This record gives sequence, structure tokens and C-alpha cells, in this order.
Amino acid sequence: MANGRILHTMLRVGDLDRSIEFYTDIMGMKLLRKHDNEAYKYTLAFVGYCEESEGAVIELTYNWGTTEYDLGDAYGHIAIGVEDIYATCDAIRAAGGNVTREPGPVKGGTTHIAFVTDPDGYKIELIQRN
Repeated sequence: MANGRILHTMLRVGDLDRSIEFYTDIMGMKLLRKHDNEAYKYTLAFVGYCEESEGAVIELTYNWGTTEYDLGDAYGHIAIGVEDIYATCDAIRAAGGNVTREPGPVKGGTTHIAFVTDPDGYKIELIQRN
């Protein structure tokens, strides 16, 4: 399957509007599309930095009436490359986001990283692109 491509990562969220606001207003993504499924009582919202045809996006899934999930210990994080990790963290913080690991070199290396937590507790790693 050498010609495969990652399309999206799905996250279950407890408050869809709050999550859309976080990923668009704080993380700078665009709401690409949103769809309600009346029969099975869920809503999907796709957010990303580019159109789905151009790169991977995040699918936010809201199962109607479910307000929280046990994230367990298997999930790690989503990684996002940024041009200026320090300015990005300042902007996220100024917009009300939660920077849980300040930017700086990764332990034992030189790559600069930071972590942000979304409203549902999912971790997002920011990686300085050189």
C-alpha cells in the first residue's frame, strides 16, 4: 500500500462547539465541513490547515448526549509543525489555550517542542520546523 495517504485523525469530543472554537480560534485551523447524522445521533466536524484533498485533517466526532470520555493511556498526541514555536505558544496562550509544556529543546536532543492540551484533554505536540 505504498500509495496510501493519511486522511484524518478522529477524536471523540464532549462539546462540539467548544472543540471547534479551540481548533479554529486557538489553533488557527479552518472548519472544513460539518454533518449531522440524525438516525445515529452524532455530528462530525472536520478541521484542518488545508483542504482534505491536500493533507491530513482532524475529524471531531460528537456523539449526542455524551459529554466526556475516558482517554485511557494508549493515546499519545497529534504533532503539528510550526514555523516559530515560541510565537505560536504565545498566541495560543493569549487566545486562552493551555500550553502544558513550554517550548524548548526535547530531552536529549536539539529539536524544540511544546505541548498544548485541547478542551477534552487530548495532547497536541508542537514541533519547531527548521
